Amino acid sequence: MRCTQKHPQHTYTKRDVYYFSRVIPGDLRHHYSKPRIIQSLKTKSAHKAAVASKILSAKLDDYWLGLRLKQVDVPASHLLISGATVNLESNLPTIDEALETYLTVKGAGKSDLFFTHTRRSIKYLKDCLGCRSLDQYTSADAAKLRDWLVSRGLGSSSVQRNFSCIKAVVNFVILEKGLDCSNPFSGVYLHSDNSSKKRRPIPLDSLKTLQQRCVLMDDDLRHLVSLISDTGMRLSEAAGLMKLDLNVDCDYPHLVIQPYSHRSLKTLSSERTVPLIGNSLWAARRIIETTDSEYCFPRYTSASGCNANSASAAINKWIKTVAGPEAVIHGLRHSFRDRLRAVEAPLEIIDQLGGWSLKTVGQGYGDGYKLDVMTKWLNKIVLD
Repeated sequence: MRCTQKHPQHTYTKRDVYYFSRVIPGDLRHHYSKPRIIQSLKTKSAHKAAVASKILSAKLDDYWLGLRLKQVDVPASHLLISGATVNLESNLPTIDEALETYLTVKGAGKSDLFFTHTRRSIKYLKDCLGCRSLDQYTSADAAKLRDWLVSRGLGSSSVQRNFSCIKAVVNFVILEKGLDCSNPFSGVYLHSDNSSKKRRPIPLDSLKTLQQRCVLMDDDLRHLVSLISDTGMRLSEAAGLMKLDLNVDCDYPHLVIQPYSHRSLKTLSSERTVPLIGNSLWAARRIIETTDSEYCFPRYTSASGCNANSASAAINKWIKTVAGPEAVIHGLRHSFRDRLRAVEAPLEIIDQLGGWSLKTVGQGYGDGYKLDVMTKWLNKIVLD
């Protein structure tokens, strides 16, 4: 009696090559364009075909089980927090997955502050609404989040800043992944607070007193204040300086503001050279004479980072005792711009000295003003 060779399960041969073949179950057929799955196993070996068939069958069984479970009502859906009943079968990324995508792609070259602010805003969202897929949030949820942030004591500017961050994350992932959903956080009404206080410049008479007190006290904290007073630097820019950034023994003394691993810069325009004049030149010389570290302010800066917040707290506490209860260190930057306006300095000179963002395309052309020209204008604002 002649024996016939039996093919492995779910296979057949065509020109001695094995093919996988399996009928799609009737309850799942609406997911497919054809009633049967056929795929070449690219082998003439019965043993290899048997192994490949078992693997493909197992994968199909797992996938079909998942499709069937999606068709089942979600257990205990009545216990979900409000709003989570929207599109319970969503396959879209969760807000956590969206956050990681956003930080991975957009975070290249960004400072630690970018990551900190973004993660904090998404944490607020999750604390209030939970972690869901992007299409499971609604405009009602966005309004709930707004009210929740206000109840926590956040001001209108902080609420708007957090919403801007959340909207940026969701918008980016929707576009990046080509998702078919809208951004529920983009249309929510945000209160505007016209009563919020604007940072005021420190008046000239108070500025003179501050500079005089700095010379009398002559310590690292006062060196930091003096350095900012006649350069208009941001506090973090000054606190993160290294001694090699200070150039005082040359025709035009100056300092260089550049990014470091321990201290990044706010914008591309922040990287600049600023002449040293008046009280700032005195402070730079005293820093070189009195500081043993490679950092200008080792109390606040090291290889691990720059703690500008700590410096701000200490300086503001002292400044208020000299210039009044409303005075803060950032007021020196406002004063710096006003002093340049008072001597009718060109707008481009002001923006270049302060590292403010460029307003026109033309401002980005060329190398900008030279040290001698910038020094000429800064000498006009030196206080007696």
